[in-house]
Amino acid sequence: SKNNIAGVAQIQPKANGYYSHTFVAGCQMSKSGEYTITAFWNNNVVTATFELTGITGSSIPAQTEDDTPTQSVIDEEPMMDEEPSMADASSQPACGQGTVLKNGVCVVEEKKSGGGCLIATATFGSEMAPQVQFLREIRDNTVLQTESGVSFMTGFNQFYYSFSPVIADYERENPVFKELVKLTITPLLTSLTILNYVDIDTEEEMLGYGIGVILLNIGMYFVAPAAILFKIKNRK
Repeated sequence: SKNNIAGVAQIQPKANGYYSHTFVAGCQMSKSGEYTITAFWNNNVVTATFELTGITGSSIPAQTEDDTPTQSVIDEEPMMDEEPSMADASSQPACGQGTVLKNGVCVVEEKKSGGGCLIATATFGSEMAPQVQFLREIRDNTVLQTESGVSFMTGFNQFYYSFSPVIADYERENPVFKELVKLTITPLLTSLTILNYVDIDTEEEMLGYGIGVILLNIGMYFVAPAAILFKIKNRK
């Protein structure tokens, strides 16, 4: 009947791991049906199923033999390391000179405040002077907020620093020259105040107001003096 044990045997494996045993049909193993043989070796289990159709004549041997060593095979799916997500460099915007990439957006590169205005600092005596702070704020908060302004400041700084250290040193040594420089740069400071009263949000606005301020200073420093000299000469 079902789940009946037909026989039990203890088998000694050979040195090479092979083992075999013979079951003789009869007694508990005499009825037709399926029989399962289960072999245990250490922690390994091997099963084999065969069908017995009947017994005729004398005893019929039923033999099961395993000619291979019992092995425990555990199929494990290999763990695959997930490839790290790599940002495509080509998808990142290319930032211009004076700007850096932050959170996928080009922003103006932060610079230490307080430096750069060598002549104005020597003229007004301190980096904390209102005139020096005014120039610094115009540079950092207005001009450097656009790419055209950054490009202008890059070229201007190369020109400015070629002579400004010498003038600043001479101002500290010569008070008369210092007052002359103060008188000279006052119109420039006055013209730059225009930028405090306008909104500059685009490159076109920066270019327009920038060119306007430059032309205004050319008029004050070159055209107006030339016109005055021309009138004086004509009176003579």
